[in-house]
Amino acid sequence: MTATRGSAYEYREFAMPRDTTRDVARSVLTEYAEYGRWELARLRVYPDGRRRVWLRRRILRVERTA
Repeated sequence: MTATRGSAYEYREFAMPRDTTRDVARSVLTEYAEYGRWELARLRVYPDGRRRVWLRRRILRVERTA
């Protein structure tokens, strides 16, 4: 968890094997974005085809009002 300009983010990192197709990678990232509210922070594609993905989402702090 890292704070940036007053906002706190939660990060998730995972790797995809080199035999993962572009369509499969896109669908996996779309699922995370739509259902988990994750956004792509960084994607690295290695020369051998492996992908390392960093996703982030904002942590919402709820303050008591009463």
